[in-house]
Amino acid sequence: MSSRESGPTIHIPGTTTHTIAPRKQSGAHEGNLRYLKAGTGAPLVLLHTVRTQAEHFRRLIPLITDRYTVYALDLPGMGHSEIVPGASYDEPAMRAGVERLLTELDLRDVTLVGESMGAVLALTTAADLPERVRRVVAVNTYDFPGGIARSSLLARAVVGAVLLPGVGPVVAGVEPRPALRTILRGGLGDRSALREDYVDELLQVGSRPGYPAVARAVYQALPTLITARRRYPEVKAPVHLVYGEKDWSRPSDREANRKLLPTADFTQIPKAGHFVALERPDVLADLLKAAA
Repeated sequence: MSSRESGPTIHIPGTTTHTIAPRKQSGAHEGNLRYLKAGTGAPLVLLHTVRTQAEHFRRLIPLITDRYTVYALDLPGMGHSEIVPGASYDEPAMRAGVERLLTELDLRDVTLVGESMGAVLALTTAADLPERVRRVVAVNTYDFPGGIARSSLLARAVVGAVLLPGVGPVVAGVEPRPALRTILRGGLGDRSALREDYVDELLQVGSRPGYPAVARAVYQALPTLITARRRYPEVKAPVHLVYGEKDWSRPSDREANRKLLPTADFTQIPKAGHFVALERPDVLADLLKAAA
């Protein structure tokens, strides 16, 4: 049985799993999109980071289901969403997946919460669909040069090798557990927040047929997240920018976004790193409950 058929190794209490089918007569390379749903209240959509999936929010979801109906999406090709040969993984294509969720489910008055890549997609989706988005919480936006390569020397070497012609696809298909663990811990202020069953889940997803090509395509498309910053001034909904004190972004990167979004609220979480949802879900939950 393939990893996709066997499903995720982690279950978040109270969640149910759903699928959005490709749109009929769509010219895009669309596949099934998987999402988790839980709770009651106004809709809130969670968008994960590079190389992760809906289970990235496993600790946050139970804290907010008393206030929101939560939809945690596996972005196209990632997690347990379908891998479509030849599909694009640049920012517009990823954003199209998010917009499919909102439009196919006819979600309105939505709070979009994204971390890292998901934060960029939350902002650009809000720019595209102002009639559906009520507010945006953008956590550690991944919209600056370097990105994960700032995490550690190992991360810089791995990402650099994945992007090389010729050997890149081979490197993308080799993901030793110690290397993945080290790279992820480089995004945490509290390294104990990385749980081994979560690493197991990511490794299982990484073994899906075709996933190495997706991973490489995502890394190749990361510059499109930087380009997407030009869309930020188009966002009409209230925005809350959240950064971990030890995030990979530099103070200059954060200040540049504050200038693009001058009316946005701003919170910096002491001692937290890039993966705030893993190590400080309580802080995010408090922000979201206050907004509700």
